[in-house]
Amino acid sequence: MALNENKKAEEKSKKGIVKFIKEVKAETKRITWPPKDEIKKSTIIVLFFCAVSAIIIGLMDYGFNSLYKFVFK
Repeated sequence: MALNENKKAEEKSKKGIVKFIKEVKAETKRITWPPKDEIKKSTIIVLFFCAVSAIIIGLMDYGFNSLYKFVFK
């Protein structure tokens, strides 16, 4: 009896997964994707700000490290 119920639950789960994948595929077709030029510009801007942030954090780390050494040594 329990084995039969287990099979039914497994089949129901598979049907749910298939339905979910079909719905995701349908929703993906409705997305309006930005043009390639806009994606390139956005990517360059993000990389630029990541680099600037890394430089600022690196300089702050160096400064605090130097200050720590000056105060405690």
